[in-house]
Amino acid sequence: MSTTLRFAHAVRTLSESARLQGLEVPIFRSPPGRGDAVRTIRRSRRGATVSVRVAERPWTAVLADLVDGIVVVNGLEGAAAIRCRTSLWTALEREAALAA
Repeated sequence: MSTTLRFAHAVRTLSESARLQGLEVPIFRSPPGRGDAVRTIRRSRRGATVSVRVAERPWTAVLADLVDGIVVVNGLEGAAAIRCRTSLWTALEREAALAA
């Protein structure tokens, strides 16, 4: 599977999980506008955008940036952030198991 399709599939899985938790789902894109950044988060009147660099990075690091982007956009901290991350990673693992 191409990197673009993997990114789109991960975003779809995480977005669905975030919606089920009642969270704001940001717009995801790649790469960030800043050439030196691996992840950026921008807020506007239309909502938040999480941009993640995919090229030349371990896939797990890309997934971690997507997960953390949702946590940051929703302003989660402490136990709420842990619950959210756990749910998001579980959704990714479930999708990986179904694809295998």
